[in-house]
Order: sequence, then C-alpha cells, then structure tokens
Amino acid sequence: MVTVGDREVRVSSPDRVIYEATDRTPEVSKLMVCEYVAAVGETMMRSIGERPTAMERWPDGYREGMRLSTGYGDDGDGFYQKRLPKGAPDFIETVAITFPSGRTASELCPHEPAALVWAAQMGTLTFHPWPVRRPDVDHPDELRIDLDPQPGTDFSDVLRVADVARQTLADLGLRGFPKTSGNRGVHIYVRIEPRWSFEDVRHAAIGFGRELERRDDGVTTAWWKEERGARVFVDYNQNNRDRTIASAYSLRAKKGAPVSTPLTWERLSQVEDPAEFNLVTVPEFLAADGDPWAEMDDVSFSLEPLLELWETLPGGELNFPPDYPKMPGEPPRVQPSKKVAEHWDEDGNRVES
Repeated sequence: MVTVGDREVRVSSPDRVIYEATDRTPEVSKLMVCEYVAAVGETMMRSIGERPTAMERWPDGYREGMRLSTGYGDDGDGFYQKRLPKGAPDFIETVAITFPSGRTASELCPHEPAALVWAAQMGTLTFHPWPVRRPDVDHPDELRIDLDPQPGTDFSDVLRVADVARQTLADLGLRGFPKTSGNRGVHIYVRIEPRWSFEDVRHAAIGFGRELERRDDGVTTAWWKEERGARVFVDYNQNNRDRTIASAYSLRAKKGAPVSTPLTWERLSQVEDPAEFNLVTVPEFLAADGDPWAEMDDVSFSLEPLLELWETLPGGELNFPPDYPKMPGEPPRVQPSKKVAEHWDEDGNRVES
C-alpha cells in the first residue's frame, strides 16, 4: 500500500523491476515509482489537476530497446491509454473529450494525488494532460512551446534557443515557464486566457516559431524532417487538439528514470545533462528549492501578440499531423522531395490523373 493523503492505494507486484540500475540510479521497482508519484503528487497537481489526461503505460517496465505502440495493431511494449480502463476505483474521475475525428471518450481527470498514484500502479510512467481544464475542454489555457533538437544538434543548442525564446516572450509582454522534457528537449509553457480555439493556439505557436527563426538561424518550423537540417525544431503541432506532451514531474520511458522537471530560467541555463533530474534526485530538488512553477497561475496572458506574429510574418499555413482531417489552407501532405507539382491543386489537394 502507498498512503496518499487520506487514501491508501494498493500496489500489485510491488517488487516488479520498472527501470534497471544505471551508474547514476539504482534499480527501480514498481513500488518506488508509486512512492515517487506520491512524493511529488501535490506539486504535480498544480499543472495536471482537472485536465483530461492520457496515460502512457508500460506494464512490464522499461528496458532499452523497448518500443511505444503508435496505434491499433502495433504491438509495442508501452501504449497510450486514452479511455479510462474498466475497474477503476470509485474515487477516480473522468471528463469527456472530443478527438479530431469527432469521436469522444471519457479520459482520466486527476483531481487529487491519489489518482496519479493509482495510474502509476496501473503501469503509467508518463502523464499526458491536455492544455485545457474542465468544464471548458475546448479552449486551451496553455501555450506549449516544444523545442526538439534534431540530428546534428545537442542540448547546448536547445539551451541557447530556449534563452532566445525567454527573451522573445519577455519582449512580447509574456512570461514563459520552462522544464526539461525528460530527454534532450525543453518545453516552455505560457499560461493564456482560455478564450481561443486549439487552431488559434497552434497558429500562435507557428507565429512564435517564425519569430525565433528570424532571431536565430539555428531554429526551424519545417514540418518535414528532410528540410529541418541541424537545427532545433519548434513543434507547433503539439498545440493541436489531442496532442499532448509529458507533464511536469512525469517520468519518461528512458534508462535512468529521467523526469520532465520544471526549473527556473537561471537553473535551466546551468544544466549540462538533463538526466541529472530523475526519480531519485527530483524529490530532493523539489524539497530544497520548491516548485519553480508555483507562480504560473498568477497571470493569464492574451494570445494577441503571438497571433499578430502569425498574421504578419510570411509563411502561411503549415502541415497538420497525418491522422488529422485535411485542414483549410494546408500544404500538400507529401515530402517535398517526392512532390510532383502537377499532381496537386492550389489548395493542397491531390489531383487524380
């Protein structure tokens, strides 16, 4: 059992090995994962509470070489659980969400730390909350800037671009809150007023990415990998409906049990290896320094400065993910190197020969 507030959450197979030992971290059991989530749960709730949340489950733990399933019929070792599984305790709450396809689901909606520990007991390592809160699940209250290093770049490049992003946000009258991704990237969150659509927020992310490109030639918003080069990609599509990234304080399915860890800008600039933030070190770091995101909800910003960038900087609409329906103004969904111009009309639709 793991005690979380006034609740006790039963942990089955507590000795199951979830992460193997590394030169930095000990062997991690399922019980240790649940105890970690209980330790950071109160703080974690500030960023994940009341949000529809997909569970990234690894029932047998993680080993190098294991793979995350990408969809139906793909037998990966880990998988996304978007609909609450049957048999959940009565205290687990859900919220109804609508996917881009128009289908709906009841998804986990954490309202207390015990819900997170229950999900960890179910094999969840990474929590993927939507950028919305109930009862309004159609208007995001977060802009998420995902800085994704491409081949030929390293974490120092991401840190440089993150600092450019920090200054750019400040110049626009906005405040960003950074965290490590738990891998090689950096995520920056901006609390926004919940009055714009997912498409608006995505456009704001594109506008911001283009401004970063203008300020730093080591940044790209190119959707096709063949066009990105050795630059840091601003993944604007992470702001789409049903597109999520690892929550603050989530574990990642990587060796060494790394954690996606909120930091101050000053502390982020000092990081040499993001793997130093892991299941063992993060509770100690949090206890010593407090939550760097404690002030995030103090101010909600207007999206207008970023939407103005979207309207004024050249480039037009960019590609959506392949599982999305065809969107207005979207470029052709074909790699540039494979595109034959006469096969596509001016609206990006394929012309059948």
